Amino acid sequence: MVKIPYIENIADWAEEFQFSSPIHVRFSETDAFGHVNNTKVFAYFEEARINYFQELGLMREWMSKESEAIVVTADLQCNYIRQIFFGNQLRVFVKVHHIGTTSIDVHYMVKNEKDEICLTGRGLIVQVSKQTGKSIPWTEETKSHFLK
Repeated sequence: MVKIPYIENIADWAEEFQFSSPIHVRFSETDAFGHVNNTKVFAYFEEARINYFQELGLMREWMSKESEAIVVTADLQCNYIRQIFFGNQLRVFVKVHHIGTTSIDVHYMVKNEKDEICLTGRGLIVQVSKQTGKSIPWTEETKSHFLK
């Protein structure tokens, strides 16, 4: 496997994931070559990340009209390991790799039905004020959710 800069040891890294979300590859997500279009995988990451945040109990607060904070994606990257095709059943794994003052580094791993890694990814999620658009620190309570 190609060396991926944000992964020191792929086996150890993969073992750290606790949460996964199923994804069924739709025909509309494939391109003329019959495999998943490279842009569609970011929607897989998003769906799994939202499911993960819901599992942690954070989405209700962020979606509340009363909440001062929202989370935004500051960067997102993907490493393509194996092709994915229409009809494949995938599992998208999500974990918080690092907690900063106002951001988290979220890692992704996508496996196919054969339990093979097809994609890896990472992205920076930042908590910002709805009013100012400036980053705001995580509360200790929110940080504790990320450590679950």
